[in-house]
Amino acid sequence: MPKKQRNWLARQLRARTGPVAWLGYALVRMIFAGMQIFPIEWNLFAARALARGWRRVMPRHYRRAVEHLRAAYGDTKTDAEIKRIALACLESTAMFAVETICLPRRINQFTWNRYIKTHNFEEALGVMLRGRGAILLTGHYGSFELMGHLAACLGLEIVSVMRPLDNEYLNRYLVKSRAVNGQTLLDKKGAMQFAEGHLATGGLLAFIGDQDAGRKGVFVDFFGRPASTYKSIGLLAMQAKLPVIVSYARRRGHTPCYDAGVQRIIYPSEWAEQDDPLRWITQEYTSAIEAFVREAPEQYLWIHRRWKSEPRKRK
Repeated sequence: MPKKQRNWLARQLRARTGPVAWLGYALVRMIFAGMQIFPIEWNLFAARALARGWRRVMPRHYRRAVEHLRAAYGDTKTDAEIKRIALACLESTAMFAVETICLPRRINQFTWNRYIKTHNFEEALGVMLRGRGAILLTGHYGSFELMGHLAACLGLEIVSVMRPLDNEYLNRYLVKSRAVNGQTLLDKKGAMQFAEGHLATGGLLAFIGDQDAGRKGVFVDFFGRPASTYKSIGLLAMQAKLPVIVSYARRRGHTPCYDAGVQRIIYPSEWAEQDDPLRWITQEYTSAIEAFVREAPEQYLWIHRRWKSEPRKRK
C-alpha cells in the first residue's frame, strides 16, 4: 500500500467518530460478545497465545520492554530473566484486555470474595468508610482496574480518572459498562474542577499515578531514574488535606484470581513538615508503586514510556 494511503488509513483508524470508527466499534463489540461465550480461563489462555504472536508481528514493543527492564534492573538480572519478564509483560497486557471485558460481569458485590483476596486492607478500608474522602492510587500493574471495581462492589462512591479511548463509541460503551456496577469514569481533561467537589462530599477519587507528565512534571526517582510525574495528584491531596492510598491488584498465576492490597497510606500529617511537600508526596507514592512492581515485575507495563521525558539540564 502506498505511503499516502497508509497515512490516510491510520488517520481514519484513530478518528474519534465517523463510519470507520463506528465499524471498528462494531467489530470490537462482536469480539466482546464472542468472548462471553467461553470461560474466562480460555480467554486468558488465548490472550497469552496472542501475546506471543504480538511479539513477532510488532517486535518494537517487546524490544522496548527489554530496554526498560535493563535500564531499571541493570546487572541484577540476567539477560534470560529480562527477556522472560518482557514476554510475560506482553502476556499480562493481553490478559488485562480480557479482564477489562469479562470481569465486570463475573465480579460483583455478591461474588468478589470468591476471586479477590485482600492484603493489608483493614486500615485503608477504615479510611475509605469514614466518609471524609480519600485519593486512591495505583500504577499500570496487574489488573489495575480491579481496585476501583472492588471499591464499587463494596458500596463506596468512587470516581476513576481516565484517559478517554480514541474511539468515541468504544469510550461511551466503557463508561456505561462501569456505571452498571457503581463506578464512574471521568475524563482527565478538566477533571480537577469536578474532583475537588467530589472529595469535599466524602467521595473517593482514583488515579493511575505512573504516567509520564512531560517536561513540566515533577521529576522523582523510579527504579533509580528520574521520571516525570503529574503534579495534580499531590496538589489535590495538599489542597483537600486527604490521605493518598497506594494500592495494587495482581493476578495469582494465570487464573482469574487476584491479590488486592494496600502498599502505603500517605497521611497529611506526614507531609505537613516537609520543605517541599509536593515533591515529597510524589516521591512517596512513586516509591510505593516501585515496591509492589518489584514483587511481580512481569505484571508491570514495561512497554509504557515511563522515562520518556528528561529533566531540563541546569545551565
